Amino acid sequence: MKKILFNARILSDDGELKRADISVENGIITSLCAAEDANAEAYDLRGAFVMPGAVDVHAHLREPGFEYKETVLSGTLSAAKGGITALMAMPNLDPVPDSGEHLKAETDIIGRDAVVAVYPFGAVTVGEKGKELADMEGLAPYVKAFSDDGRGVNDLNLLKKAMLIAKKYDKIIASHAEKEGYGVSPEAEIYAVEAELELVKETGCKYHFCHLSTAKSWAMVREAKRAGLDVTAEATPHHLFLNERFAPREGNFKMNPPLRSYEDMRATVTAVLDGTADMIATDHAPHSKEEKSDYDSAPNGIIGFETMLPSVYTGLVRTGRISFKRFVELVSYNPAKRFSLPVNRIARGERADLVALDIDNPRIYTAEEILSKSANSPFIGAEFYGFPILTLKDGETVYKDINLRRI
Repeated sequence: MKKILFNARILSDDGELKRADISVENGIITSLCAAEDANAEAYDLRGAFVMPGAVDVHAHLREPGFEYKETVLSGTLSAAKGGITALMAMPNLDPVPDSGEHLKAETDIIGRDAVVAVYPFGAVTVGEKGKELADMEGLAPYVKAFSDDGRGVNDLNLLKKAMLIAKKYDKIIASHAEKEGYGVSPEAEIYAVEAELELVKETGCKYHFCHLSTAKSWAMVREAKRAGLDVTAEATPHHLFLNERFAPREGNFKMNPPLRSYEDMRATVTAVLDGTADMIATDHAPHSKEEKSDYDSAPNGIIGFETMLPSVYTGLVRTGRISFKRFVELVSYNPAKRFSLPVNRIARGERADLVALDIDNPRIYTAEEILSKSANSPFIGAEFYGFPILTLKDGETVYKDINLRRI
């Protein structure tokens, strides 16, 4: 059915916001100055900011293997509520997608249940155990990138072999940079980043650093880019807006990398401002309420799909630290381009993967509204602007706020 989104605001070519009435038919944006149509499904967006659907390149959907934490269905419904129309799923599953057979177990579920686009990572090593390489050559035609996220690959000789295979097939390796023997200290990340950058220099592999969290790591990546290495890096909302000073000993504040110092948090913000951070990703990592009830025994990880856009909009755009254009680059254009995913645009003839954000009215994020199967968020109780009120995937409504009514 044809859809018309009246009274939207979109980003103009000069970076300013302009009014638009957007029509969508057969999954395609057909006009930005639509007329009324009695046969269309129409909404008055009342000045909501309509932007390309967000792309999250770091997510844990938990299925197959850990369905009590999250499923592909619950996870992608949560992503849609957060304005995310495409995501990349990490391989710490059971079975781990380290072979074609194991990957198919995951993609069959994705094909059946996902309400947004899901692109699985292939594992770098068998079982993500860091001992022997997965069937990277066999997996390469079917994945966009490889990762052993959650563990990392500490055997540098093995990692170098993986980099050479990735380079052969023009694939990216996404790194959980954490050197064994140092716990989750800043040094664990710093030493791993330093060693891995040396291998990137040797191999020429396309490399991506997940969830960097220390000032020193950002400085090394900044220098590597200046030297011409093909590296990118992501920042997470929790490392941008939270730090160890204000983190209670509660399971919902326990993740890896952990919240760092105030200085590290400021360095992460600076990396976003100066372009060292190429994108923002959630590291959405659901766990059950029971698992998170005791801090010491709680597994690492927090959910993030539903708060990425409002937290970044509130913390960086509304405060004037980044422009709307940079916002769209960080959460949609840059991650899609880097990982060779479809790039979304708000223009006539483009695919209608879009989200409308209410940027004028703040509200408090509550546990009761969460669509993820888990509720382990450190942002519960926070007030944000920019919550999604409508998300379209290929022109179909995958999320609509209860207060948004047809006209």
